[in-house]
Formats: sequence, C-alpha cells, structure tokens
Amino acid sequence: MLKVGDKLPQFEGTNQDGKTVKSEKLIGKKLIIFFYPQANTPTCTVEACNLSDNYSKLKKNGFQLLGISGDSVKKQKNFHSKFAFPYDLIADENREIIEKFGVWQEKTTFGKTYMGIVRTTFIFDEQGVCTRVIEKVTSKTAAEQILEG
Repeated sequence: MLKVGDKLPQFEGTNQDGKTVKSEKLIGKKLIIFFYPQANTPTCTVEACNLSDNYSKLKKNGFQLLGISGDSVKKQKNFHSKFAFPYDLIADENREIIEKFGVWQEKTTFGKTYMGIVRTTFIFDEQGVCTRVIEKVTSKTAAEQILEG
C-alpha cells in the first residue's frame, strides 16, 4: 500500500461523465483520494455523503477531492447524480489505479475471505507527496478524520 512520503502514482481514470482525469493535473493543490468498495452501498454512501456535506470545509482548507472504486462509469454516474456530489468519482473497472495504490487486498466478512477494495483515504500535498494515509476510515466522520490531521 502507498505510504507517507510516496509520490502520487501516475494514472488516468474515467469520471462519472466519461471524461478523463489525469493525476498530473491534480498536482498544485492539496488532494484527498478516497477509495471505497462499491457505489450505492450503505457504508460507502454514508462516507461519500459525509465528504459531500463537508465539502466546503475541505475546500476552504485547500483540498480537492476524488473518489475511486471498481464500479463502471454508469454506476458512478448513477451514484454521483443520486446524491449530487460536488467532486468526481472515478470508475476503475480494470483496477489499474486501485492496484497502484495497493488497496486491492484480502478481506474477511462474516468469516468469508475474498479480494476487494479496502476503504482507505490518501492525502497528498501540493507537490503530490503523500502526507497521510487513513486506513481505519469511519464513514460517518470521514471529513472530520481528514481535517483533524
């Protein structure tokens, strides 16, 4: 998994509107990238909505925000439209970005082991250097976790 001090990996992803988002275009402002397992599921919705509800606070602190999951562009579009998120959601169906950040890991739920996205938030400075990794994301207070750092 990406750690503090690592540079923002180079990537290209497709957002909810089918537009390409390039990592090099994200340098210059502080950046929050949050990975979530699946669009429109209860816990992911709580996290994404908490970040949306606190978007002005995050922006006031100089942050730009990007959400990434392995969902299709269509699913991301639906999720984005349903909740009117003020930030982009990237569809990473081939898990290229997910693998670069190291969040595709073995998980266990109800005794069943499987591979999946581990809910993780990465924070980068203006130069694209990782300054913080939040591995134990609390969905209801995701924005507060970011701002308390």
